[in-house]
Amino acid sequence: MKFMLLLLLSLSFSVNAKVETVEKVELDRYLGKWYEIASYPQWFQKDCTAVSAEYSLKKSGNIRVINSCRKFSPDGELKIAKGTARVKDKETGAKLSVQFFLPFIRIPFLEGKYWVIMLDEQDYQYSVVSDPKMETLWILSRTKVMDEYLYQTILDELKYKGYDLSKLKKMVH
Repeated sequence: MKFMLLLLLSLSFSVNAKVETVEKVELDRYLGKWYEIASYPQWFQKDCTAVSAEYSLKKSGNIRVINSCRKFSPDGELKIAKGTARVKDKETGAKLSVQFFLPFIRIPFLEGKYWVIMLDEQDYQYSVVSDPKMETLWILSRTKVMDEYLYQTILDELKYKGYDLSKLKKMVH
């Protein structure tokens, strides 16, 4: 009986939050350089600071992804990871998959989900990216420093959406 109750409770909590993307991402406007302002720390970014991502269109229609960071400090050793992003939702452009290992060959189980959940739809100056399970979170900006009022507004919206802000770590540039 206790097991059934725990199972029902866990199911209700896992279904509680539904990740929704923005209505539309114009990929040609989204391309370019983005700076990580804050994120849920990921194993592949261990010891990274000054994280940025650059997106450009490939002849295939896919997106070239070049992530870079500096190890331990903004003056540290440069670390670069190259990958490929593929648009999964052609109608909105807001759901992509990204693969870094063997990016030239599509291997679905190696792809990470990249869902744009918030976006400065007018100027494309900030973006917030997550996944359907809310296990990843990145707050991105076209500049290395984000206006504090804007940052707090984004945090308020993320909290409302059910994200655990205690896991969020601010990036040093």
